[in-house]
Amino acid sequence: MNCLKILSELMRLKRNEKKTVGEITALQQKMLKRLLHYAYEHSAYYRNSFESAGITADRIDSTPLSAFPVTDKSALMSRFEEMVTVPDLTQEEIRSFDEKETSSGALFRGKYHIVHSSGSTGTPKYFVYDKSAWSRMLSGIVRGALWNMTMPEILRFLMHGPRIVYIAATDGRYGGSMAVGDGVSGVGAKQLCLDINTPLDEWIDAVRTFKPNMIIGYPSAIKILAELTEKGDTELHILRIVSCGEPLGASLRNYLEGVFCAKVLNFYGASESLSLGVESDPQEGMILFDDMNIIEIENGEMYLTCLYNYTQPLIRYRLSDRLILQAPNPGSRYPFTRAVGLIGRSEDVLWFRDGSGKREFLHPLAVEGFCVEGLRDYQFRQTAPDAFEMLAEVTDNDLRETVRREVLRKMQDILRGKELGYARFRIHFVPEILPDPNTGKKRLIVTEAAE
Repeated sequence: MNCLKILSELMRLKRNEKKTVGEITALQQKMLKRLLHYAYEHSAYYRNSFESAGITADRIDSTPLSAFPVTDKSALMSRFEEMVTVPDLTQEEIRSFDEKETSSGALFRGKYHIVHSSGSTGTPKYFVYDKSAWSRMLSGIVRGALWNMTMPEILRFLMHGPRIVYIAATDGRYGGSMAVGDGVSGVGAKQLCLDINTPLDEWIDAVRTFKPNMIIGYPSAIKILAELTEKGDTELHILRIVSCGEPLGASLRNYLEGVFCAKVLNFYGASESLSLGVESDPQEGMILFDDMNIIEIENGEMYLTCLYNYTQPLIRYRLSDRLILQAPNPGSRYPFTRAVGLIGRSEDVLWFRDGSGKREFLHPLAVEGFCVEGLRDYQFRQTAPDAFEMLAEVTDNDLRETVRREVLRKMQDILRGKELGYARFRIHFVPEILPDPNTGKKRLIVTEAAE
Protein backbone atom coordinates (compact mmCIF):
# COMPACT_ATOMS: atom_id res chain seq x y z
CA MET A 1 0.00 0.00 0.00
CA ASN A 2 1.38 3.37 -1.07
CA CYS A 3 2.55 5.35 1.99
CA LEU A 4 2.11 8.77 0.39
CA LYS A 5 -1.45 7.92 -0.66
CA ILE A 6 -2.42 6.86 2.86
CA LEU A 7 -0.81 9.93 4.42
CA SER A 8 -2.48 12.22 1.88
CA GLU A 9 -5.87 10.69 2.65
CA LEU A 10 -5.08 10.84 6.37
CA MET A 11 -4.37 14.58 6.12
CA ARG A 12 -7.73 15.08 4.40
CA LEU A 13 -9.50 13.19 7.20
CA LYS A 14 -7.62 15.16 9.86
CA ARG A 15 -8.83 18.40 8.30
CA ASN A 16 -12.41 17.20 8.79
CA GLU A 17 -11.82 17.18 12.55
CA LYS A 18 -11.56 20.99 12.45
CA LYS A 19 -14.83 21.53 10.56
CA THR A 20 -18.11 22.58 12.12
CA VAL A 21 -21.03 20.22 12.67
CA GLY A 22 -22.83 21.92 9.79
CA GLU A 23 -19.88 21.41 7.46
CA ILE A 24 -19.65 17.73 8.37
CA THR A 25 -23.38 17.30 7.78
CA ALA A 26 -23.05 18.94 4.36
CA LEU A 27 -20.10 16.67 3.53
CA GLN A 28 -22.08 13.62 4.62
CA GLN A 29 -25.04 14.57 2.45
CA LYS A 30 -22.83 15.19 -0.57
CA MET A 31 -21.20 11.77 -0.20
CA LEU A 32 -24.56 10.13 0.46
CA LYS A 33 -26.25 11.53 -2.66
CA ARG A 34 -23.35 10.40 -4.81
CA LEU A 35 -23.52 6.89 -3.32
CA LEU A 36 -27.30 6.65 -3.70
CA HIS A 37 -27.18 7.66 -7.38
CA TYR A 38 -24.33 5.24 -8.07
CA ALA A 39 -26.16 2.37 -6.39
CA TYR A 40 -29.35 3.16 -8.29
CA GLU A 41 -27.51 3.20 -11.62
CA HIS A 42 -25.24 0.17 -11.11
CA SER A 43 -27.00 -2.20 -8.67
CA ALA A 44 -30.13 -4.06 -9.74
CA TYR A 45 -30.98 -4.75 -6.11
CA TYR A 46 -30.95 -1.10 -5.07
CA ARG A 47 -32.70 0.13 -8.21
CA ASN A 48 -35.57 -2.29 -7.59
CA SER A 49 -35.77 -1.62 -3.84
CA PHE A 50 -35.67 2.16 -4.33
CA GLU A 51 -38.38 2.08 -6.98
CA SER A 52 -40.51 -0.26 -4.87
CA ALA A 53 -40.40 2.47 -2.21
CA GLY A 54 -41.43 5.07 -4.79
CA ILE A 55 -37.94 6.57 -5.10
CA THR A 56 -36.91 7.17 -8.70
CA ALA A 57 -33.68 8.77 -9.93
CA ASP A 58 -35.20 12.27 -9.95
CA ARG A 59 -36.41 11.90 -6.34
CA ILE A 60 -33.19 10.62 -4.75
CA ASP A 61 -31.82 14.05 -3.85
CA SER A 62 -35.06 15.23 -2.24
CA THR A 63 -35.79 12.04 -0.27
CA PRO A 64 -34.44 11.77 3.31
CA LEU A 65 -32.29 8.73 4.06
CA SER A 66 -34.86 7.51 6.60
CA ALA A 67 -37.34 6.99 3.75
CA PHE A 68 -35.06 4.60 1.86
CA PRO A 69 -35.62 0.86 2.35
CA VAL A 70 -33.45 -1.08 4.78
CA THR A 71 -31.41 -4.16 3.98
CA ASP A 72 -29.82 -6.88 6.07
CA LYS A 73 -27.52 -9.90 6.05
CA SER A 74 -30.16 -12.23 4.59
CA ALA A 75 -30.45 -9.98 1.53
CA LEU A 76 -26.66 -9.78 1.36
CA MET A 77 -26.44 -13.58 1.28
CA SER A 78 -29.37 -14.34 -1.03
CA ARG A 79 -29.07 -11.43 -3.47
CA PHE A 80 -25.34 -10.80 -3.45
CA GLU A 81 -24.96 -10.71 -7.25
CA GLU A 82 -27.77 -8.14 -7.60
CA MET A 83 -26.42 -5.97 -4.80
CA VAL A 84 -22.83 -5.52 -5.98
CA THR A 85 -22.13 -3.02 -8.75
CA VAL A 86 -19.73 -5.26 -10.72
CA PRO A 87 -21.90 -7.25 -13.16
CA ASP A 88 -19.99 -10.56 -13.19
CA LEU A 89 -19.02 -10.68 -9.50
CA THR A 90 -20.47 -13.83 -7.92
CA GLN A 91 -20.55 -15.03 -4.34
CA GLU A 92 -19.68 -18.58 -5.40
CA GLU A 93 -16.55 -17.42 -7.21
CA ILE A 94 -15.47 -15.44 -4.14
CA ARG A 95 -16.10 -18.41 -1.86
CA SER A 96 -14.01 -20.63 -4.13
CA PHE A 97 -11.21 -18.05 -4.09
CA ASP A 98 -11.40 -17.85 -0.29
CA GLU A 99 -11.11 -21.63 0.05
CA LYS A 100 -8.21 -22.03 -2.38
CA GLU A 101 -6.14 -18.90 -1.71
CA THR A 102 -4.59 -19.17 1.74
CA SER A 103 -2.89 -15.75 1.77
CA SER A 104 -5.23 -13.11 3.21
CA GLY A 105 -3.23 -10.47 1.35
CA ALA A 106 -4.04 -11.95 -2.06
CA LEU A 107 -6.40 -9.80 -4.15
CA PHE A 108 -9.40 -11.35 -5.84
CA ARG A 109 -9.00 -10.83 -9.60
CA GLY A 110 -5.96 -8.76 -8.71
CA LYS A 111 -8.03 -5.75 -7.55
CA TYR A 112 -10.51 -6.65 -4.79
CA HIS A 113 -9.91 -7.15 -1.07
CA ILE A 114 -12.21 -9.85 0.30
CA VAL A 115 -13.23 -9.77 3.96
CA HIS A 116 -15.38 -12.44 5.56
CA SER A 117 -17.23 -12.62 8.82
CA SER A 118 -15.98 -15.19 11.32
CA GLY A 119 -18.51 -17.75 10.14
CA SER A 120 -18.69 -19.29 13.62
CA THR A 121 -22.49 -19.22 13.49
CA GLY A 122 -22.95 -20.35 9.90
CA THR A 123 -21.84 -19.62 6.34
CA PRO A 124 -19.52 -16.60 6.29
CA LYS A 125 -20.68 -13.38 4.67
CA TYR A 126 -18.33 -11.73 2.19
CA PHE A 127 -17.57 -8.04 1.93
CA VAL A 128 -15.79 -6.67 -1.13
CA TYR A 129 -13.59 -3.57 -1.14
CA ASP A 130 -11.92 -2.24 -4.28
CA LYS A 131 -8.50 -0.61 -3.96
CA SER A 132 -9.90 2.91 -3.57
CA ALA A 133 -12.32 1.93 -0.78
CA TRP A 134 -9.59 -0.10 0.94
CA SER A 135 -7.19 2.84 0.87
CA ARG A 136 -9.79 5.21 2.35
CA MET A 137 -10.65 2.69 5.04
CA LEU A 138 -6.96 2.22 5.96
CA SER A 139 -6.57 5.96 6.41
CA GLY A 140 -9.55 5.88 8.75
CA ILE A 141 -7.95 3.10 10.78
CA VAL A 142 -4.62 4.95 10.98
CA ARG A 143 -6.45 8.08 12.13
CA GLY A 144 -8.27 6.08 14.82
CA ALA A 145 -5.13 4.31 16.04
CA LEU A 146 -3.33 7.66 16.33
CA TRP A 147 -6.34 9.57 17.63
CA ASN A 148 -5.78 12.85 19.51
CA MET A 149 -2.45 13.36 17.71
CA THR A 150 -1.85 16.28 15.35
CA MET A 151 -0.45 15.65 11.89
CA PRO A 152 3.06 16.85 12.90
CA GLU A 153 2.93 14.56 15.94
CA ILE A 154 1.85 11.65 13.74
CA LEU A 155 4.70 12.27 11.30
CA ARG A 156 7.25 12.43 14.14
CA PHE A 157 5.83 9.23 15.62
CA LEU A 158 6.11 7.44 12.27
CA MET A 159 9.65 8.74 11.67
CA HIS A 160 10.80 7.11 14.93
CA GLY A 161 9.67 3.72 13.58
CA PRO A 162 6.67 2.28 15.46
CA ARG A 163 6.99 -1.41 16.36
CA ILE A 164 3.45 -2.75 16.53
CA VAL A 165 2.37 -6.12 17.89
CA TYR A 166 -1.07 -7.25 16.69
CA ILE A 167 -2.77 -9.92 18.83
CA ALA A 168 -5.99 -11.46 17.53
CA ALA A 169 -7.28 -14.17 15.20
CA THR A 170 -5.00 -13.95 12.17
CA ASP A 171 -5.67 -17.23 10.33
CA GLY A 172 -8.28 -16.00 7.87
CA ARG A 173 -9.68 -13.06 5.92
CA TYR A 174 -10.68 -11.22 9.05
CA GLY A 175 -11.07 -7.54 8.30
CA GLY A 176 -9.21 -6.32 11.37
CA SER A 177 -6.17 -8.49 10.75
CA MET A 178 -6.00 -7.59 7.05
CA ALA A 179 -6.54 -3.87 7.64
CA VAL A 180 -4.03 -3.58 10.47
CA GLY A 181 -1.43 -5.46 8.43
CA ASP A 182 -1.88 -3.24 5.39
CA GLY A 183 -2.11 -0.09 7.48
CA VAL A 184 1.08 -0.86 9.40
CA SER A 185 3.05 -1.62 6.25
CA GLY A 186 1.42 1.36 4.52
CA VAL A 187 2.93 3.82 6.99
CA GLY A 188 6.31 2.10 7.11
CA ALA A 189 5.99 0.62 10.60
CA LYS A 190 7.21 -2.81 11.70
CA GLN A 191 4.70 -5.44 12.78
CA LEU A 192 4.59 -8.68 14.74
CA CYS A 193 1.41 -10.77 14.42
CA LEU A 194 0.51 -13.08 17.29
CA ASP A 195 -2.38 -15.44 16.67
CA ILE A 196 -4.60 -15.96 19.69
CA ASN A 197 -4.07 -19.73 19.47
CA THR A 198 -0.25 -19.57 19.44
CA PRO A 199 1.37 -21.23 22.51
CA LEU A 200 2.35 -18.72 25.20
CA ASP A 201 6.01 -19.73 25.15
CA GLU A 202 6.16 -18.63 21.52
CA TRP A 203 4.48 -15.34 22.45
CA ILE A 204 7.11 -14.64 25.08
CA ASP A 205 10.05 -15.36 22.80
CA ALA A 206 8.59 -13.37 19.91
CA VAL A 207 7.72 -10.32 22.02
CA ARG A 208 11.11 -10.27 23.77
CA THR A 209 12.86 -10.28 20.41
CA PHE A 210 10.54 -7.78 18.69
CA LYS A 211 10.33 -5.21 21.56
CA PRO A 212 7.04 -3.55 20.52
CA ASN A 213 6.11 -0.01 21.55
CA MET A 214 2.48 -0.22 20.44
CA ILE A 215 -0.16 -2.93 20.88
CA ILE A 216 -3.27 -3.52 18.77
CA GLY A 217 -5.71 -6.38 19.23
CA TYR A 218 -8.59 -8.00 21.06
CA PRO A 219 -8.72 -6.76 24.66
CA SER A 220 -8.94 -10.34 25.96
CA ALA A 221 -5.72 -11.11 24.06
CA ILE A 222 -3.95 -7.94 25.21
CA LYS A 223 -4.91 -8.94 28.75
CA ILE A 224 -2.86 -12.14 28.37
CA LEU A 225 0.17 -10.11 27.31
CA ALA A 226 -0.41 -7.80 30.29
CA GLU A 227 -0.43 -10.80 32.64
CA LEU A 228 2.88 -12.01 31.17
CA THR A 229 4.31 -8.53 31.70
CA GLU A 230 3.00 -8.36 35.25
CA LYS A 231 4.64 -11.71 36.05
CA GLY A 232 7.96 -10.50 34.69
CA ASP A 233 8.00 -12.83 31.67
CA THR A 234 8.32 -9.82 29.36
CA GLU A 235 9.47 -6.23 29.83
CA LEU A 236 7.69 -3.79 27.55
CA HIS A 237 7.72 -0.02 27.06
CA ILE A 238 4.39 0.71 25.40
CA LEU A 239 3.35 4.12 24.11
CA ARG A 240 -0.16 3.33 22.88
CA ILE A 241 -2.71 0.49 23.04
CA VAL A 242 -5.56 0.05 20.57
CA SER A 243 -8.33 -2.31 21.64
CA CYS A 244 -10.61 -3.65 18.89
CA GLY A 245 -12.81 -6.58 17.93
CA GLU A 246 -14.54 -6.99 21.31
CA PRO A 247 -16.37 -4.80 23.82
CA LEU A 248 -13.90 -3.22 26.25
CA GLY A 249 -15.04 -3.04 29.86
CA ALA A 250 -13.91 -0.37 32.31
CA SER A 251 -12.22 -2.84 34.68
CA LEU A 252 -10.12 -4.40 31.93
CA ARG A 253 -9.30 -0.99 30.48
CA ASN A 254 -8.04 0.23 33.86
CA TYR A 255 -6.01 -2.94 34.31
CA LEU A 256 -4.30 -2.60 30.90
CA GLU A 257 -3.51 1.09 31.46
CA GLY A 258 -2.11 0.28 34.91
CA VAL A 259 0.17 -2.52 33.73
CA PHE A 260 1.51 -0.80 30.62
CA CYS A 261 1.32 2.83 31.85
CA ALA A 262 -0.13 3.71 28.46
CA LYS A 263 -3.37 5.14 27.12
CA VAL A 264 -5.90 2.63 25.79
CA LEU A 265 -7.93 3.60 22.71
CA ASN A 266 -11.10 1.65 22.02
CA PHE A 267 -11.52 1.26 18.24
CA TYR A 268 -14.92 0.47 16.71
CA GLY A 269 -15.24 -1.35 13.40
CA ALA A 270 -17.17 -4.11 11.64
CA SER A 271 -16.68 -6.21 8.52
CA GLU A 272 -19.33 -4.05 6.85
CA SER A 273 -17.21 -0.95 7.47
CA LEU A 274 -13.88 -1.50 9.17
CA SER A 275 -13.56 2.12 10.34
CA LEU A 276 -16.56 3.28 12.36
CA GLY A 277 -15.20 5.20 15.34
CA VAL A 278 -12.85 5.47 18.30
CA GLU A 279 -13.12 6.14 22.03
CA SER A 280 -10.26 7.72 23.93
CA ASP A 281 -12.25 9.04 26.90
CA PRO A 282 -15.04 6.83 28.32
CA GLN A 283 -16.75 9.95 29.71
CA GLU A 284 -16.95 11.46 26.23
CA GLY A 285 -18.08 8.24 24.56
CA MET A 286 -17.27 6.72 21.19
CA ILE A 287 -16.55 9.31 18.49
CA LEU A 288 -18.16 8.12 15.26
CA PHE A 289 -16.52 8.85 11.92
CA ASP A 290 -19.35 10.80 10.30
CA ASP A 291 -17.08 11.62 7.37
CA MET A 292 -16.97 7.91 6.43
CA ASN A 293 -20.34 6.48 7.48
CA ILE A 294 -23.87 7.37 8.51
CA ILE A 295 -25.26 5.53 11.52
CA GLU A 296 -28.97 5.71 12.33
CA ILE A 297 -30.84 4.38 15.33
CA GLU A 298 -34.55 3.72 14.90
CA ASN A 299 -36.64 1.90 17.50
CA GLY A 300 -33.47 0.47 19.01
CA GLU A 301 -32.23 -0.86 15.65
CA MET A 302 -28.93 0.27 14.13
CA TYR A 303 -28.61 0.99 10.42
CA LEU A 304 -25.27 1.57 8.71
CA THR A 305 -24.63 3.38 5.45
CA CYS A 306 -21.00 3.09 4.41
CA LEU A 307 -20.14 6.17 2.33
CA TYR A 308 -16.93 5.00 0.68
CA ASN A 309 -17.60 1.49 -0.69
CA TYR A 310 -19.07 1.65 -4.20
CA THR A 311 -18.34 -1.95 -5.22
CA GLN A 312 -20.67 -3.40 -2.59
CA PRO A 313 -22.87 -0.55 -1.38
CA LEU A 314 -24.40 -1.03 2.06
CA ILE A 315 -27.27 1.42 2.44
CA ARG A 316 -29.31 1.34 5.66
CA TYR A 317 -27.83 -2.06 6.45
CA ARG A 318 -29.13 -3.47 9.73
CA LEU A 319 -26.48 -4.37 12.32
CA SER A 320 -27.13 -6.06 15.65
CA ASP A 321 -25.04 -3.52 17.58
CA ARG A 322 -26.79 -1.50 20.26
CA LEU A 323 -25.87 2.20 20.45
CA ILE A 324 -27.23 5.39 21.93
CA LEU A 325 -26.39 8.40 19.76
CA GLN A 326 -25.75 11.93 20.96
CA ALA A 327 -24.72 15.12 19.20
CA PRO A 328 -21.19 16.43 19.81
CA ASN A 329 -20.59 18.08 23.17
CA PRO A 330 -20.63 21.91 22.90
CA GLY A 331 -17.02 22.01 24.08
CA SER A 332 -15.84 18.98 22.10
CA ARG A 333 -12.82 19.24 19.84
CA TYR A 334 -14.59 17.10 17.23
CA PRO A 335 -17.73 17.78 15.14
CA PHE A 336 -18.73 14.11 15.11
CA THR A 337 -21.67 12.19 16.56
CA ARG A 338 -21.00 10.27 19.79
CA ALA A 339 -22.14 6.79 20.77
CA VAL A 340 -22.65 6.68 24.52
CA GLY A 341 -23.89 4.07 26.95
CA LEU A 342 -23.61 0.43 25.92
CA ILE A 343 -21.82 -0.64 22.77
CA GLY A 344 -22.30 -4.31 22.09
CA ARG A 345 -24.16 -6.86 20.05
CA SER A 346 -27.81 -7.70 20.69
CA GLU A 347 -26.80 -11.34 21.14
CA ASP A 348 -24.73 -10.26 24.16
CA VAL A 349 -27.87 -9.82 26.24
CA LEU A 350 -29.28 -11.89 29.09
CA TRP A 351 -33.07 -12.32 28.94
CA PHE A 352 -35.12 -13.18 32.02
CA ARG A 353 -38.72 -14.24 32.53
CA ASP A 354 -40.66 -13.97 35.79
CA GLY A 355 -43.42 -16.27 37.02
CA SER A 356 -46.08 -14.38 35.07
CA GLY A 357 -44.16 -14.60 31.79
CA LYS A 358 -42.96 -10.98 31.70
CA ARG A 359 -39.57 -10.61 29.96
CA GLU A 360 -36.73 -8.22 30.79
CA PHE A 361 -33.08 -8.04 29.71
CA LEU A 362 -29.71 -7.17 31.21
CA HIS A 363 -26.67 -6.23 29.16
CA PRO A 364 -23.44 -7.56 30.72
CA LEU A 365 -21.61 -4.32 29.91
CA ALA A 366 -23.88 -2.53 32.38
CA VAL A 367 -21.91 -4.22 35.15
CA GLU A 368 -18.74 -2.40 34.16
CA GLY A 369 -20.35 0.86 35.15
CA PHE A 370 -19.37 0.32 38.78
CA CYS A 371 -15.80 -0.89 38.12
CA VAL A 372 -15.07 -3.01 41.22
CA GLU A 373 -11.47 -2.90 42.44
CA GLY A 374 -9.84 -6.31 42.07
CA LEU A 375 -12.24 -7.50 39.33
CA ARG A 376 -10.05 -8.00 36.26
CA ASP A 377 -12.40 -9.68 33.81
CA TYR A 378 -15.72 -11.51 33.69
CA GLN A 379 -18.27 -13.46 31.68
CA PHE A 380 -21.89 -14.37 32.35
CA ARG A 381 -23.72 -17.66 32.11
CA GLN A 382 -27.49 -17.98 32.31
CA THR A 383 -28.47 -20.97 34.42
CA ALA A 384 -32.27 -20.65 34.35
CA PRO A 385 -34.95 -18.28 33.01
CA ASP A 386 -34.68 -16.37 36.28
CA ALA A 387 -31.07 -17.08 37.31
CA PHE A 388 -27.53 -16.31 36.13
CA GLU A 389 -23.96 -16.27 37.35
CA MET A 390 -20.84 -14.22 36.82
CA LEU A 391 -17.62 -16.04 35.99
CA ALA A 392 -15.13 -13.70 37.62
CA GLU A 393 -11.34 -13.38 37.34
CA VAL A 394 -9.64 -11.33 40.05
CA THR A 395 -6.25 -9.66 40.23
CA ASP A 396 -5.49 -11.31 43.58
CA ASN A 397 -7.16 -14.32 45.18
CA ASP A 398 -7.04 -12.56 48.52
CA LEU A 399 -9.54 -10.06 47.11
CA ARG A 400 -12.19 -12.64 46.24
CA GLU A 401 -14.47 -11.98 49.19
CA THR A 402 -14.13 -8.23 48.83
CA VAL A 403 -15.03 -8.51 45.14
CA ARG A 404 -17.91 -10.87 45.93
CA ARG A 405 -19.46 -8.50 48.48
CA GLU A 406 -19.08 -5.42 46.29
CA VAL A 407 -20.39 -7.10 43.11
CA LEU A 408 -23.37 -8.60 44.96
CA ARG A 409 -24.23 -5.25 46.55
CA LYS A 410 -24.06 -3.31 43.32
CA MET A 411 -25.69 -6.03 41.24
CA GLN A 412 -28.70 -5.87 43.55
CA ASP A 413 -29.03 -2.16 42.78
CA ILE A 414 -28.83 -2.83 39.03
CA LEU A 415 -31.39 -5.63 39.16
CA ARG A 416 -33.80 -3.49 41.19
CA GLY A 417 -33.40 -0.65 38.72
CA LYS A 418 -34.24 -3.03 35.84
CA GLU A 419 -37.20 -4.50 37.78
CA LEU A 420 -35.31 -7.80 37.92
CA GLY A 421 -35.49 -8.22 41.67
CA TYR A 422 -36.71 -11.78 41.13
CA ALA A 423 -33.52 -12.81 39.28
CA ARG A 424 -31.15 -15.05 41.25
CA PHE A 425 -27.45 -14.24 40.93
CA ARG A 426 -24.20 -15.76 42.15
CA ILE A 427 -20.47 -15.30 41.53
CA HIS A 428 -18.26 -18.18 40.41
CA PHE A 429 -14.52 -17.40 40.55
CA VAL A 430 -12.34 -18.91 37.81
CA PRO A 431 -8.54 -18.87 37.41
CA GLU A 432 -8.66 -17.28 33.97
CA ILE A 433 -11.17 -16.21 31.35
CA LEU A 434 -9.99 -17.30 27.93
CA PRO A 435 -11.15 -16.44 24.40
CA ASP A 436 -13.39 -18.73 22.40
CA PRO A 437 -10.97 -21.07 20.56
CA ASN A 438 -13.17 -20.97 17.44
CA THR A 439 -13.09 -17.19 16.99
CA GLY A 440 -10.22 -15.99 19.18
CA LYS A 441 -12.60 -13.52 20.84
CA LYS A 442 -13.89 -13.44 24.38
CA ARG A 443 -17.63 -13.90 24.61
CA LEU A 444 -19.61 -11.85 27.10
CA ILE A 445 -22.06 -14.72 27.55
CA VAL A 446 -21.15 -18.42 27.61
CA THR A 447 -23.68 -21.20 27.39
CA GLU A 448 -21.62 -24.23 28.33
CA ALA A 449 -21.01 -25.21 31.93
CA ALA A 450 -18.08 -23.47 33.59
CA GLU A 451 -15.14 -25.71 34.30
